[in-house]
Amino acid sequence: MPDLLQIGGITDTMRDRLEAEFTIHKLADGTYPADAITHIATNGHDGVPSDVMAGLPNLKMVSCYGVGYDAIDTKAAADRGILVTHTPDVLNAEVASTTILLMLASFRNFLADEAHARSGNWEANGNAPLSRSADNRKVGILGLGRIGQAIADKLEAFNAEIHYHTRTKKDVDYTYHANLTDMAAAVEVLICITPGGPSTNKIVNADVMNALGSDGTLINVSRGSVVDEAAMVAALQDGRLGYAALDVFEAEPKIPDALKTMSNVVLLPHVGSATVETRAAMGGLVVDNLLEHLKNGKVLTPVPETAHLNG
Repeated sequence: MPDLLQIGGITDTMRDRLEAEFTIHKLADGTYPADAITHIATNGHDGVPSDVMAGLPNLKMVSCYGVGYDAIDTKAAADRGILVTHTPDVLNAEVASTTILLMLASFRNFLADEAHARSGNWEANGNAPLSRSADNRKVGILGLGRIGQAIADKLEAFNAEIHYHTRTKKDVDYTYHANLTDMAAAVEVLICITPGGPSTNKIVNADVMNALGSDGTLINVSRGSVVDEAAMVAALQDGRLGYAALDVFEAEPKIPDALKTMSNVVLLPHVGSATVETRAAMGGLVVDNLLEHLKNGKVLTPVPETAHLNG
């Protein structure tokens, strides 16, 4: 059987399916037959270390568990004729739901109100302070791809006025902004759902957060690298930025201690797609891509950078 290198964890269901077709070697074990490895199963967080990819002369295909793949050098892969896949679409609705959850938790003071009820303060001290309505808000979406569109669709229930910023204008009935800072100044909520990588590194900088303003809410469900984390902490501390609701961070799983102490911040441990149902669908697609490539040299969901190899 062909040899597969496993980077990071996989589910029992994935392992059962893969073991029927591959001999599996784990990167974590430290030893594997480099010359024999033809396929890799990895995830968006671990990716493929550059030295590992360079040391696999017969690598043909990498299957990534997750829609984000910035931890994989897709240019190097494309230059060597290595197909790379990811798991789009199957997690769109779940990440969109997590985004709505973050928005509601921030606007309706969920954490403080839940603590007020649980602690007995409601009975002892009376009603909690009023929160903000999440309805009828001007919402800017940074990255109107498949997940961004799913977020926009779910925001219809809240009568949101949708604005968006992407590299190119799309054929949609939303307000387009060619400049991110201009969009931040025009909205009350900024949702980050753009891919990570060098082109978007710290794209949400101090200028963008200052434009969003002291009543603005920053939501990040993309990659921690998209937001200048130090600038965000400073803006929240100074009151130049009103609120933040975050599922991702620059140095996961480390979260800056300052964010943990702020009452105007909601924190999640990168669980945007973390439901049993969605993670099962993602794992299934990872394996489907590997088996499809094994069968006919093609894949189901190549990343754009290597799609031209899927011939």
